[in-house]
Amino acid sequence: MASYMQAHQNLQAKNGQMAMPVHSSEGDTTIPVSFDNSNNANANPSADHIDHGVTEAPYERRFSPYDFNGGTTLAISGEDYAIVAADTRLSSGYQILSRNVTKLHELTSKCVLGSAGCKTDIDQLRSVLDINMKVYHHNHRKEMSTPSVAQMLGNTLYYKRFFPYYSFNVLAGVDSEGKGAVYSYDAIGSFERTPVTASGSGQSFLIPLLDNVIKHNNRNDEDRPLPAEEVVEIVKDAFVTAGERDIYTGDMLEIMVIRASGITKISFPLKAD
Repeated sequence: MASYMQAHQNLQAKNGQMAMPVHSSEGDTTIPVSFDNSNNANANPSADHIDHGVTEAPYERRFSPYDFNGGTTLAISGEDYAIVAADTRLSSGYQILSRNVTKLHELTSKCVLGSAGCKTDIDQLRSVLDINMKVYHHNHRKEMSTPSVAQMLGNTLYYKRFFPYYSFNVLAGVDSEGKGAVYSYDAIGSFERTPVTASGSGQSFLIPLLDNVIKHNNRNDEDRPLPAEEVVEIVKDAFVTAGERDIYTGDMLEIMVIRASGITKISFPLKAD
């Protein structure tokens, strides 16, 4: 306390500021001081002030509830079969999180859902669909038909249109007549029945090939119905091609051949880098 009083008594007025005398061999002088730190703040306003991004220069912060986990799905319909296929790689950015995560989900014994996009949203969508399927089965004592499943999936996606499931879906199965049925969806439930479709990160590589080979677009040779075994080989070649160009497609290919008699599963290795 004594040192404070002595220092305060030594303060002198100089140019309207408070100053303390300094004695040295170079001569006596004074330095401006302030016990309330006001002069220092004026001299260097950023010395003792940290901008926390509240009032001056807001920091840019981004948050997204979605993550694109990559992957590619494909579906093809035939006269008495439907084929749905997808790779098993789960990615985020430039990281491979898993090499063995299926993107195919059996809804009935004649209908399979393929989904690419955000893994958590896909899991939630599958859970909702499974619950609805069980409720339908308990009420009607039978499985839902493939066209009905297609409509239910469209409704489920549309109900979430204001905060959509980040899931891009293809649905494949056989209808009540035993014919192959494939449906293509956007994120909010718009859908159509189509001969071929694809979704996910490798979609742009698969669609032109399928349009030419399966739908027979822009070709002059005779169009013929393709047996399921030949289409399976085409699907393998298509995914090998997509995997060479798309880093999110790879590791293992799952193929499901759906007929009225049941579902046949086929696995095919893809590149692992």
